[in-house]
Amino acid sequence: MNKIILNVGLLIFFISIIIFSQQGMLVEDVLIKSFVIFFVATLMLTILALSFIRAINKTSIEKHKNYYS
Repeated sequence: MNKIILNVGLLIFFISIIIFSQQGMLVEDVLIKSFVIFFVATLMLTILALSFIRAINKTSIEKHKNYYS
């Protein structure tokens, strides 16, 4: 799961580099803004994945309790 999130984050990073560089920005500004977007996107995807996994685990534990009680 972590590799998928990192790969999606890197894809967003490189796409943002392309978009910002086509706007004629300075190289430093492009890299800083792209890194910020990469960090935020990766953090949000990690939180989303963790909440999704937690919801699946909670549902499976409840089904297991109902099945064996």
